[in-house]
Amino acid sequence: MFGIGYDNMDQSQGHIGCDLLDIGSRRAATRGRCAHQSEGAQAVPTLKLGEPGAFDLPNVPDPAQFCSNNFASASGNKDADQVVKFAKGTTTLAFKFNEGIIVSVDSRSTMGAYIASQTVKKIIEINPFLLGTMAGGAADCSFWERNLGMQCRMYELRNRKRITVAAASKLLANTMNSYRGYGLSMGTMVTGWDETGPQLYYVDDDGTRLKGTYFSVGSGSTYAYGVLDTYYRPDLTVDEAIDLGKRAIYHATHRDAYSGGINNLYHVTKDGWKVVHAIDVNDMHYEFEEEKKAATKS
Repeated sequence: MFGIGYDNMDQSQGHIGCDLLDIGSRRAATRGRCAHQSEGAQAVPTLKLGEPGAFDLPNVPDPAQFCSNNFASASGNKDADQVVKFAKGTTTLAFKFNEGIIVSVDSRSTMGAYIASQTVKKIIEINPFLLGTMAGGAADCSFWERNLGMQCRMYELRNRKRITVAAASKLLANTMNSYRGYGLSMGTMVTGWDETGPQLYYVDDDGTRLKGTYFSVGSGSTYAYGVLDTYYRPDLTVDEAIDLGKRAIYHATHRDAYSGGINNLYHVTKDGWKVVHAIDVNDMHYEFEEEKKAATKS
C-alpha cells in the first residue's frame, strides 16, 4: 500500500515526487523548478523503499489527504472507515478527599484484541508534588507529560517557587491546543498538592481542561465511575480511599477486556506523593471473591 516518497522520485515508477510535508508549499514549487532547470545534469540518486533517508508515503494520488482521512485518532466507532484504527483501552482514575488525592490505574497496553504489555507505568511522576496519568496513545501521553515536567522545572528555576497544579495543567492544555487537529491521542489527569491544597484537573488532546473532584478516563471508565459514584465521600479515611481506588480499578478490569495487569495506586498529600501498592488484579479477584463468600455466609 505504501510507495516511496521524497525528492525527485519517478512518478512513472509509482513513486511520489515530493515530500508529504511540502505538498502544496512554496518549497515544493521551488524544488520542481530546480529539477526542471537541471535537466541534462547529473541525476540525483533515487531513494528506494527501506533505504536510509527514504520517506515512505501512501502510493495514492493525494498522500496528504489519504493520511488525513485514515490516520486520525478517533473515539468510539468514528474510525470505522479508516485503514488504520487506533484500537486502545485502559482504566485510570483519580479523586480528591479530605486527606489528599488517590490516583489509581491499571497497567495493560492493548492493540485491539492483542495485549501488548501488562506492565505499563500509567502514572507519570512529573515532580515530587505532581502526578499525571496516561490514557490514549502511550507515546503521546508519555512524551508530552515528560515535556510538561521540563516546563514545570523551568518555571521553578525562573520564579524560585513550585508551580501550582492549575498552572501545570494550563501549560499542558496550551500545548495540546497548539497541536489540535494533528492526530494526538491523549486523555490525562494532572493532580497534585500546592499552596491551595489538593487539586485535580482533566486535560485531553483537544485542549479541554476541566477541574473536578473525581475523574476516570479510558475504556473501563464507565465501570470505574459506577463504583466511584456509589461509594465516594469527601470524608473517607485514608484506608477507605485506598480501598475505593483499588475496587474501582478491579471492577473495571473485570468487565473491560482492554484493562488489566497491575493496579498501581498513589496517595498525594501535602508532603508529596507516595506509592501505596502495586497489586496484580488477578490476586484482587480472589481476595474479593473470598470477601464476597464470607459476606454471603454471614
